Amino acid sequence: MRFWLKYIFITGFILVSQHLFGQQQQVVQFSGYITAEGTDIAVPYVTIRNTSYGNEMYTANHEGFFTFVAHVGDVIALSSIGYEAIEITVPPTVGDKYTIRLEMKPLIEELPVVTVGPPLPWASIEEFNREFLALNSANDEILTAQRNLSPQALSALSRIVPRSAEEIQTYNSLRRHINMSNQAINQNMANPLLNPFAWGQLINQIKRGDYSRQRLKY
Repeated sequence: MRFWLKYIFITGFILVSQHLFGQQQQVVQFSGYITAEGTDIAVPYVTIRNTSYGNEMYTANHEGFFTFVAHVGDVIALSSIGYEAIEITVPPTVGDKYTIRLEMKPLIEELPVVTVGPPLPWASIEEFNREFLALNSANDEILTAQRNLSPQALSALSRIVPRSAEEIQTYNSLRRHINMSNQAINQNMANPLLNPFAWGQLINQIKRGDYSRQRLKY
């Protein structure tokens, strides 16, 4: 008798647990339409997060409509820029679909006054107008560029503007290339006065009389 009572108790406990577990894990197609509070204006691209099921992320479309699979009892958080965040819980429902219309309250924040930029150098708007009207804006931009890039302007700038590291490196590389080129090899031998072989040949020619008056032909 005790065996049968124990068996019936265990069986009933298992059936009740399965029933409760099935209710907790009831899957529904959760859909909705999001509008601004008190209006029919849709709130587009709202971020939807299922905080009870792995923080799964969803996004409403441009018309504020969304649909995804959720469970009964899941807590759904909705947020969007310019609106207060809200949370809702998926309620028990008959069937496997649940549709809701949600309203989000616009969030209005007043920012402190910010002064952009430093104070102007003009004391009044009249002084600014005088300075603005005195500007010489008749010069053509092409003529101004040609004048700034003229040889006279570049020559004047070269006397007062220091050379940059790139210019110095370019000059040194050019000098190294000239020293290593064929034109600069044996520069001392290119001058006959500095060539000992040329001096030896000249002395031998004098000894042989190659440059004597008798053999000179005028």
